[in-house]
Amino acid sequence: MSTEHGGHHRSRAFGVTDEHGGLRRFALWAPDAERVSLVLGADSPSPRLIALEDRGEGHFEVRCAAAHGTPYRFRIDDDFDVPDPAARACLDGPDSPGLIVDTDYPWRHGDWRGRAWRELVVYELHVGAFGGFNGVRERLEALAELGITAIELMPISECPGRRNWGYDGVLPYAVESSYGTPAELKALIDAAHGLGISVLLDVVYNHFGPDGNYLPRYASAFFRDDATTPWGAMIDFRRREVRDFFIDNAVQWIEEYRFDGLRFDAVHAIDDRGFLLELSRRARQAAAGRHLHLVLENEFNQASLLDRAEPGHFTAQWADDWHNAIHVLLTGEHEGYYADFAERPTERFARALAEGFVYQGEATRHGEPRGESSAGLPPCAFQIFLQNHDQIGNRPLGERLTLLCPEEQLHAATVMLLLSPLMPLIFMGDEWGSEQPFLFFTDHHDQLADAVGEGRRGEFAEFSGFTEASARARIPDPNAEATFQASIPDWEGRESVRGQRWLERYRTLLRLRAERLVPRFEGCFCLGAEVLAEAAVIGRWTLNDGQVLAIACNLGERVIDLPLVDTRHAALLYESADGGWTGLSSSTLGPHAALAWLEYGTPSDEAVAEEEEPLVEVVEAVGGVRQ
Repeated sequence: MSTEHGGHHRSRAFGVTDEHGGLRRFALWAPDAERVSLVLGADSPSPRLIALEDRGEGHFEVRCAAAHGTPYRFRIDDDFDVPDPAARACLDGPDSPGLIVDTDYPWRHGDWRGRAWRELVVYELHVGAFGGFNGVRERLEALAELGITAIELMPISECPGRRNWGYDGVLPYAVESSYGTPAELKALIDAAHGLGISVLLDVVYNHFGPDGNYLPRYASAFFRDDATTPWGAMIDFRRREVRDFFIDNAVQWIEEYRFDGLRFDAVHAIDDRGFLLELSRRARQAAAGRHLHLVLENEFNQASLLDRAEPGHFTAQWADDWHNAIHVLLTGEHEGYYADFAERPTERFARALAEGFVYQGEATRHGEPRGESSAGLPPCAFQIFLQNHDQIGNRPLGERLTLLCPEEQLHAATVMLLLSPLMPLIFMGDEWGSEQPFLFFTDHHDQLADAVGEGRRGEFAEFSGFTEASARARIPDPNAEATFQASIPDWEGRESVRGQRWLERYRTLLRLRAERLVPRFEGCFCLGAEVLAEAAVIGRWTLNDGQVLAIACNLGERVIDLPLVDTRHAALLYESADGGWTGLSSSTLGPHAALAWLEYGTPSDEAVAEEEEPLVEVVEAVGGVRQ
């Protein structure tokens, strides 16, 4: 493996590495090319053309001097110029020349070792909607004050146009030029670390976007000819060059940019378990003793990838089952993938609460078995959410739950999200109850723009309310700038009376989580989740000091019975509605309400006193929690 200045590893097959004597090594794997040249100063009237040496088996390379900021391309067979697929930055988008980037950065918080996984409350955001890397940095202090301990950036690799979710990336190593420079990204991460905030990155290794990917022109072996994904040809991870291309990309984000974790998009479209395990191992080696968190999105519910007893394990998986079950309870929706949760949704939610996955080998509506047994995994192996970019943005009109269910009901669900030992993820705007849509947006042009727009509307032709063409015409055009503008967070709403009410709820719940629960989560396990009534469940977890955390959540419309709790040996953590604690002592819980409490068994008086004291502090500091 070639090593560049500062110890950062890059692939032998692709990209630019720094070498001794001020030289840089340029490499490209182009097995379909006869000749490759470097076009140095590619934006100038008279660029310098340097032939790469053919090293055999499609590998080409050359060493030469090149200054920071110099634009460059590769020329294939004397007549076709392409960007470096491993360029760290581009002049202006994926069709423009790459830029030589010096990797040194004056880190102010270079001794940051990260935060333990159990400490994280992850806040997912779209960098472009925040105004770029500098815009995100300006919001960090407010997030830290709220109690956010990690941010997750939606994909930031170079995409076509200037507006995109990021999953159409074609240059995985390059920072999206419309968001800022590599140095500005590092400044954002450095500032976050200074505030005690970890930074995670969503990366896409399962496909390339539909525009600007030139690999098929000179490296067709990068892709399989016998398998496809929903987004096109399947990437061939059986090849060493392909594996290293993506693994070295992960290493770049971890070593050079000091990201604290990666979220891997749709790994069910990566038909190579061995690659995933190698990716995890080599990413952890790159972290060099820092906390590193590797999270999967995986429709296959492969619990074995999360088993800490196995080498190459991943930290957690996005728990779509948890979300889908509670979404059905909140909204009653049953179309699309919600159809798999429409039958007995309360039972399914209880299983997700206790075991993470609902589908652990059972057949879906398509008749295919899905998932592996997850009953033995710890709660922290599952990242849960009420909303994320997919669950909002993949709706025809991008509506949030604030428009789909009553506020009290959503408040109760938020108690379960933020106080249970499963790992919470919040989507930007959740914390002030935003009603702003988050829509699907792109910046394609010409025929591709038309195809994307028509494809988007066609996706919903079978959904009630959109069967007629006139109804589908209301679905915003993904390529219209207005669609992106409508998705920018409504910062004014944050300051409204309603926004402040939601912020106070989040602030209180996150303080309780951090101060009262996180220190007890290591080694905790679920005692089970019980269906109390339709749309009502209770979950219990034994914490590492032997106490039991209990959360009862009633998303239904009527008063329900609760198991009897001896309030002499219990302490209230939070109630989402007045009278909850009184109701608990009489074994009832009202509609659209949640209660969280700790049960002590028969502790000593001293232990009870120690436990109750922080409750008083919380009441005095932020209110809303009563003894």
